[in-house]
Amino acid sequence: MKFRKSLLIALCVGAFGGLSAPMTASAAVEVYFNTAPPPLRVEAVPAPRRGYQWVPGYWEGRGQRHVWHAGYWQRERRGYHYAPPTWVERNNRWYYEQGRWNRDTDHDGVPNAADRAPNNPTRH
Repeated sequence: MKFRKSLLIALCVGAFGGLSAPMTASAAVEVYFNTAPPPLRVEAVPAPRRGYQWVPGYWEGRGQRHVWHAGYWQRERRGYHYAPPTWVERNNRWYYEQGRWNRDTDHDGVPNAADRAPNNPTRH
C-alpha cells in the first residue's frame, strides 16, 4: 500500500513537472489584405551615410488597414544586400513580405540567390 502511494505521488509529480517545462512553437504568420496597398509616397532621400543603408518608406499592415512607415537609416551588414519590405499579389490577395538581409559575398549589390557569379573575386 505504501509502495503504491509513493508511486502514485511520483507519477503525479512527473506529470505536472512535464507540464511546467517550457514549450517552443514555430508558426509562420502571413499578413494579407484583399486590397492592394496605396501607391508609395515620394520621400526625399537624404545624403548617403557611411556604414548605413537607406530603407525607403513602405506600407505595412496594422489591424485591417495600410499604415505608412517612413524611410529610415539601417546599419549595413558586411557581405549582405538589403531587400526592402514589399507587397506581393497571390490568388487575388496581397501578402506582406518583411525586409531582410540576403547574402552577397562579392559585395556587388546583387544577392547571391540572384547572382550569376556570386563568388566572383574580381568584384568588390
